[in-house]
Amino acid sequence: MSIVVAGAGIGGLTTALSLHAAGVGDVTVLEAAAAFRPLGVGLNILPNAVRELAELGLLEELSKVSVPTGSLGYYNRHGQLIWHEPRGRAAGYRWPQLSIHRGRLQAVLADAVRERLGPDAIVDDSRVEDFEQLPDGRVRVRHAAAGGASHTEADALIGADGIRSAVRAALHPAEGPPPWNGLIVWRGTTWASPFLDGHTMIIAGDDRRRAVVYPMSGPRPQDGAVLINWAVARAARPGETIETADWNRSVAPDEFLGDFTDLDFDWLDVPALIRTSDEAFIYPMVDRDPLPRWTHGAVTLLGDAAHAMYPMGSNGATQAIMDARVLARELALRPDPRAALAGYETARLSALTELHKSTRRRGPEVVIDLAHQRAPAGFRTADEVFPGTELHDISADFARLGGFDPDLVNHRASYSVDARTADAPTADVGTEALA
Repeated sequence: MSIVVAGAGIGGLTTALSLHAAGVGDVTVLEAAAAFRPLGVGLNILPNAVRELAELGLLEELSKVSVPTGSLGYYNRHGQLIWHEPRGRAAGYRWPQLSIHRGRLQAVLADAVRERLGPDAIVDDSRVEDFEQLPDGRVRVRHAAAGGASHTEADALIGADGIRSAVRAALHPAEGPPPWNGLIVWRGTTWASPFLDGHTMIIAGDDRRRAVVYPMSGPRPQDGAVLINWAVARAARPGETIETADWNRSVAPDEFLGDFTDLDFDWLDVPALIRTSDEAFIYPMVDRDPLPRWTHGAVTLLGDAAHAMYPMGSNGATQAIMDARVLARELALRPDPRAALAGYETARLSALTELHKSTRRRGPEVVIDLAHQRAPAGFRTADEVFPGTELHDISADFARLGGFDPDLVNHRASYSVDARTADAPTADVGTEALA
């Protein structure tokens, strides 16, 4: 079986590694960039996805370039704690949650692809532009190449080419650009002293502005500083627009710092992180409307190309990794690639659509909105604002939607397939397949 993967991002690379591990060896990853360069800022990989990377034999290498996230705290604009919960192994998972620079994660995945599938498995400067489904059930992929267009035939095409997916655009040519919710996000990284216990992710603000901050590295030997990811967001002002959804559009911190100067707490100075950042990027908070189907014959979508969501709840990279593992399993266990792609869609689409709807409602970050609406001047304790188990229930409901409830992650069947026999039983679909 031959597979073409469009896009050498996290989802595409994990797909290649998962297919190889399951015995599907003829895999080519077509990457649009002229030279493969790991880019971006930080992200969190939830334990359900870390489990999958561990089963691919990557956890040891990833642990060298990441921080195990021990807890998550939500705070109001005054720096008062709304809700705090353990994360990763501290929450009872058998696998950690990892805070990592996107470029470091992508580099680990790409190195593993080249080592296991061969140095030519990732083809740079090869943007997928279109495809044709052939009478024999295969697909012919047209992609740009040095000197002109080229064509590659395969048993299946996996569109893992991001929120501006060319594969998705070919399937839905009238869709248009990603819809914008009116929020602007600025993100960057800064080497700074650790805050709190050095393993905590915080989200702070009110119903208009938000800051997300977490460490992504251990301390530097020379000064003890750690690499910190920060992101701040606010609503756009009248007439303020961003033309393109491109995470690599750089911006000077002075252009937006003034909107966040009061997010300076006794335990963390957010403006100082922005002011001393190594890099800063601007991005409109966009997503994609849910699709009624991802799979069309021998072609399907994966990751952001299938279900791009707002960056709330750490589900972007996490769900792309989960897509890849479920898809590889289906392709390994079903002799008909088209049936395998349909099985993957059955396992993933419905649950991801519900998760997508939750992110549009701000996911678990809604507690910050509620805290501001109920107590804009602050409070002594969150119990004054949130009765009973309301906070716990909001968190637990999102974990269930995202498929990362600890019991489910720890005890569900593995998605790994024995590459020698490909005879592992097919896992149940539905909610379990989202885990």
